[in-house]
Amino acid sequence: MKTNETVLDLYPSRVEAQPRILERKDPVVYPNDFEGPLGKDDLAAYERDGYLFAEQFFTPEETEALQAELRRLLEGSRGERRPEVILEPDGDEVRSIFAVHRDNAVFKALSEHPKLVNAARQILGSDVYVHQSRINFKPGFKGKEFQWHSDFETWHTEDGMPRMRALSCSIALSDNYPFNGPLMVIPGSHRHFVACVGETPENNYENSLRRQEIGVPDEESLTWLVNQSRIEQPAGKAGSVVFFDCNIMHGSNSNITPYPRSNAFFVFNSVENKLTTPFAASKPRPDYIATRD
Repeated sequence: MKTNETVLDLYPSRVEAQPRILERKDPVVYPNDFEGPLGKDDLAAYERDGYLFAEQFFTPEETEALQAELRRLLEGSRGERRPEVILEPDGDEVRSIFAVHRDNAVFKALSEHPKLVNAARQILGSDVYVHQSRINFKPGFKGKEFQWHSDFETWHTEDGMPRMRALSCSIALSDNYPFNGPLMVIPGSHRHFVACVGETPENNYENSLRRQEIGVPDEESLTWLVNQSRIEQPAGKAGSVVFFDCNIMHGSNSNITPYPRSNAFFVFNSVENKLTTPFAASKPRPDYIATRD
């Protein structure tokens, strides 16, 4: 295994000619005494499946306030040309807005919500910080797919995240139906790391945030993961939350329905898992994508 100056690379990816499936070397739920909203059964389910779906995590009043800010943010971002605003690959519709915990007071407060932060502490076994935040929009008829991928593969290779001690929480800001492109996950896939092929292009994020092509699993590896388990869609009403492990294989289909799908994402990383030099990229991605402070 290679090192990136100081840290042993336990999950080498984008460095070999053939894909490989490696066993996870890190815990899923780290031992701790943190108190929070998750019970023992919740933590056991998260450890087993790599994700946890929580219906009605936020009250209707909280959800309505977030939806109002979402509409304001989307309207204000249309036509903007700044790095944080990502457009759909084949049009001018807004696909994602990054760094909302930094640039928007409402979503900053949401990233600090005690229920979210304490749930992350319960799983990761330490204090946490926001590694990345974004709003994902999937407009009716025009919202494109997100290819199957493990977030950790990119965070490891392009951001320098050394270990699997991070998680995402996806907060539904519109109703997520099985037919409007909701999150799909492969339960149990978080215990296997798919080492991908292909060298990381310079400034890969400029294209990958619109349509990811590097760091996605090969068809044989993906088929193997599905055959070991199944595909599930943790979809629910606005105000629900999905907590999912940094290494679970996930993606979503295009939205060809009239019903838009919008979700807020916050990635919490352990303070004991701070970023180092990227393991398979020439330089780190910008701070609005991966907080290094």
